[in-house]
Amino acid sequence: MDVDPHEKHLAELNIARLRYPQGDPRAAEFFDNLDRVNGAAERMAGFVWRLKDEGGNATAFRISEDPMVIANLSVWETAQALEKFVFQTVHTGFYRKREAWFEKMATPSFVLWWVDAGHQPSLAEAADRLARLTAHGPSAEAFGWEQLASTQLWQSARCG
Repeated sequence: MDVDPHEKHLAELNIARLRYPQGDPRAAEFFDNLDRVNGAAERMAGFVWRLKDEGGNATAFRISEDPMVIANLSVWETAQALEKFVFQTVHTGFYRKREAWFEKMATPSFVLWWVDAGHQPSLAEAADRLARLTAHGPSAEAFGWEQLASTQLWQSARCG
């Protein structure tokens, strides 16, 4: 596949701290539906890539020393494609139930940033973006949903 070197895609990282370990019946609904939700993402128009192991799972990747913190890292062609997946698919129902499975985190747990088309960010790169957002607030290098709507940030990020 030929990739335009000037084209940008949207990377996202979200992390969460599980209330219960895998295997605990209170977390079963979440873990039992991971393949279903991830499969829906991968079939979405605009989906590019997600971090996963050979079995299609991402929960074994560690972004912190805490084994209860899990990460999801993906890349999308556009913000609209990601937004549609998050808020207009099977994912939406699980998103609404997140408090049943995940603790409220004291620091940001979600970050967006633009990447060159074809780039697959590492978990270390994603962690750095989340750390930037946490330490310095939103910028063209690390931002959230709210800033994505800002025309000035959108344009500077897409063209920068």
